[in-house]
Amino acid sequence: MPMPSLPDYLRDGLDIVFCGINPGWRSAQEGHYFATPRNRFWAAFNAAKMAPRALGPATGAEALRYGMGFTDVVKRATRQMAELRASDFREGAPLLREKLLRCQPLVVCFNGLSGYKYFLRYTDPAVPAAAPGLQAARLGRSRVYVLPSTSPANAAVSLATIVEHMRKVRALADALRQ
Repeated sequence: MPMPSLPDYLRDGLDIVFCGINPGWRSAQEGHYFATPRNRFWAAFNAAKMAPRALGPATGAEALRYGMGFTDVVKRATRQMAELRASDFREGAPLLREKLLRCQPLVVCFNGLSGYKYFLRYTDPAVPAAAPGLQAARLGRSRVYVLPSTSPANAAVSLATIVEHMRKVRALADALRQ
């Protein structure tokens, strides 16, 4: 029996859409994005004051009220990224591209360079994936930003660094909205 996945939190007119690689096992079981307690997404999100109030896994869907959505490159949940197959990305990346082109957020924010690289491999392999930060490439009218991964596996990157990147994402969206 396949593991459950997570719904997309997408709609037209969003400022920011956060794109994970795929739902982790715990997130899929609980039905919430970034539900693993050691994942630093919500800590960075709240420290960067992305929303007017603190949010977390159980309240993450409320981000839609504040102009932010969530989705994944691959919708199949796994315990580890290593369980994903090339076919998962070959199927998931073009579907994600279609979703993002339909809703056209101001900023598409990939959580981690790996997810962005896999996305590009199966949607636009001629585009190079640079270091985390604002990317030269666009997705339709959306600007693309890559955060350092908030995964516990990326512990070499400090929470302060991730928070600073989140602040840049918020500032970019605010500037584009003007």
